[in-house]
Amino acid sequence: MLPYPNIDPVFLKIGPLEFRWYGLMYVLGLTLGFWYLKNKLKTSLKLNNDLIWNLMSYITIGVILGGRLGYVLFYNLPYYWQHPLTIFAVWEGGMSFHGGGLGCVLAILIFSLVYKTNFYLVLDFLALGSTIGIGLGRLANFINGELYGRVTNLPWGMIFPNGGEHIRHPSQLYEAFFEGLVLFLILNFLLKKQILKPGQLFAWFLINYGIFRFFIEFLREPDSQIGLFFNFLSMGQLLSGLMIAGGGLFFFWRNKGH
Repeated sequence: MLPYPNIDPVFLKIGPLEFRWYGLMYVLGLTLGFWYLKNKLKTSLKLNNDLIWNLMSYITIGVILGGRLGYVLFYNLPYYWQHPLTIFAVWEGGMSFHGGGLGCVLAILIFSLVYKTNFYLVLDFLALGSTIGIGLGRLANFINGELYGRVTNLPWGMIFPNGGEHIRHPSQLYEAFFEGLVLFLILNFLLKKQILKPGQLFAWFLINYGIFRFFIEFLREPDSQIGLFFNFLSMGQLLSGLMIAGGGLFFFWRNKGH
């Protein structure tokens, strides 16, 4: 068993203000993702600095609204139906990646229509950049001691503060590695090969993320308010299955030049 590092989720306090790792990772993920893609956005899409900042604003709003509403609808609707004002309490946690992804796609679509940019290329570049935010977000989950794994007897298992006395998989780290680093390397390799049509890199992102998430979910503790469907599949796996299917259909649709 490895000791859980027990990092304070608040990294800075200034009077009554608290700055948390969770929020910092969101900011860093968006900032580093755009920094990495800045030259690609300028050369391939002819976006100047002002348009890049506008795109970042659109995506930030899409990710936050989509992530929060996705969590409310997919994971805990009965609770928020009874306590609607807590929907706005984002500092208490509760964001859905799948909801954030939908919000991001919608934001990119609106941006592309407003500024007359190539929707599919924007999707491709942002799929690549998003892996940075995903990896950092999972590290924030680990620091918060949330979304931990199922019980295990493996030597790298940990006891999480909110996970009882059981030794559990550090599934947040598995996700940070595969959904963040490994997926970044895969997409970056495909982008450099220049063998895909616009939009197909985004399709590969959907497929690969869905596969990684689907299998890691077998090691992740199911959400207590939902449990498992058919005593086998979690909500995350159902949504990831839809991502895989949607990514496959989108790939072949773009292959035909639509």
